[in-house]
Amino acid sequence: MTAILGGVGAAFCWAGATLCSSRSSRAIGAPSVLAWVMLVGFVAVLPFAVAAGSPPQGTALGWFVILGLANVVGLLLEYTGLRRGKVGVVVAITSTEGAVAAILAALFGEAVPAATAVLLMVIATGVVLAALEPGAPVPDRATKSAVPLAIGAAVSFGIGLYAAGRVSGEFPLAWVVIPARVLGVAFLVVPLAATRRLRITRSTVPLVVAAGLLEVVGFVSFVLGARHGIAITSVLGSQFAALSAFGAFVLFGERLHRIQIAGIAAILVGVSSLALLRA
Repeated sequence: MTAILGGVGAAFCWAGATLCSSRSSRAIGAPSVLAWVMLVGFVAVLPFAVAAGSPPQGTALGWFVILGLANVVGLLLEYTGLRRGKVGVVVAITSTEGAVAAILAALFGEAVPAATAVLLMVIATGVVLAALEPGAPVPDRATKSAVPLAIGAAVSFGIGLYAAGRVSGEFPLAWVVIPARVLGVAFLVVPLAATRRLRITRSTVPLVVAAGLLEVVGFVSFVLGARHGIAITSVLGSQFAALSAFGAFVLFGERLHRIQIAGIAAILVGVSSLALLRA
């Protein structure tokens, strides 16, 4: 039951954060949105990190730095993609982070079963279909700019997942969550504030606060669920892409073409199946 609740909680939190960020990034820009999201998360997690004791040292510290950088870069690319392209397409491609982590594990010596290779091909096909527009052999201008950003986000998140897998079971949860927030404050909030480029409007304040809190709660929910059943939690958590696409349709009137829906469906099936296979 904990695995189910953790996965469902993560999916809804990440979908909510995505929808908030897609609106706020179009109003104040992706860098400012990410800076505020990181600052909110930092303030929320810092007391728990302090209570957890001394920070990691040595090799573990290096993995935490990689985890933090991958998260920050991934979110920046995702938010920029959300500003330019369709929510459903961007988040579907971003949700392939688990497949990227599987590829990284293979590159570092883990055997890749034939079924995994087939699922990776299904996911790749889904990405291509999600990027297409009907009647056009190539994506339109908006999709052209958003799809590479979403792919970059997926790669970055996949690196973060691989790094988290190396250390997340050995340290308190707060120390797994806070690295990205520390780096985000240091390399985004401080420089943007110092150069007076940290933007915010009255209408975006609740959006960035909600996104910052939902990102943290979603990650915590995922980790807690994964400790009781990583396959179930991963499958349910990856459904944030479908929830985000549905939310964008209901709230923003965003419509996807049939070929894009087919691509997104292929991605979701591939990602879910891969999570079960690698359990």
